[in-house]
Amino acid sequence: MALLKRPTKATVDDEGRMPLMEHLRELRNRLVYALLALVVGAVVGFFVFDPVWAFLKEPFCDTAAAQQLRPGQCTLTTGGILQSFFTTLKVSAMVGILVSSPVWLYQIWAFVTPALYRNEKRYSVAFLAIAIPLFLGGAALAYIIMDTSLAILLGFMPADTVATIQINEYLDYVLIMLVIFGVSFELPLMLVFLNVIGVLSHATVKKHRRTVVFLMFVFGAVITPGGDPVTMMALAAPMVILYFLAETVIYLREKRRPQDPDALLSDDEAAPLKLDD
Repeated sequence: MALLKRPTKATVDDEGRMPLMEHLRELRNRLVYALLALVVGAVVGFFVFDPVWAFLKEPFCDTAAAQQLRPGQCTLTTGGILQSFFTTLKVSAMVGILVSSPVWLYQIWAFVTPALYRNEKRYSVAFLAIAIPLFLGGAALAYIIMDTSLAILLGFMPADTVATIQINEYLDYVLIMLVIFGVSFELPLMLVFLNVIGVLSHATVKKHRRTVVFLMFVFGAVITPGGDPVTMMALAAPMVILYFLAETVIYLREKRRPQDPDALLSDDEAAPLKLDD
């Protein structure tokens, strides 16, 4: 079990930081923990495949193209002998990603934490408490708008054609949508995090506000699988709202920051000695 050995207190310097080699070793350990959590989540997904598959295919079943092959029945096709096996693996992996999200999000934060000063680490619980709902909220929004997005994309087919959507293609689309929306919802939280550690100021956020908002819409148009306007707006609009919310948090945080120079010192710095006249 040496592979999973956690760094001891002796490996942390006087400022609460770990040396480079110890930090790399910690990265390896965190990756192992995250992968183990994903595997456990995937095993859970394997045993709940049927209800999860019925849930995942519902957006496609709400489209007119779903009943072209067999009227009255939602039908997807398969293109190979092994495709059913890989379909099970993909669905299990999707469940694993969502179920284990609290674990691997924590591992990401736990890897960053040793590089922070002690007064910055106190935000760990708050960041994790926000990051997990944001990821799950983004994935939920992707699922909600997926039927509309599919209907738009499939609506471009000529009237004399029949849609034979294969299972693996559909699952790839669903997985990409869930991950993209989930991760994108974390970006505004990263702005607050960068402000907390002193890398990003409100003045910088305000200065580049218009550029960032424009790039969010460009990002929504480029990164979404179908590139349809509904999916683009569904991704970009919440990101813009979260961006303004993050900017507000940064503004209020800086406004409430004490003006006393001694109060701005970190927990690891000594206040200057004041001598009475």
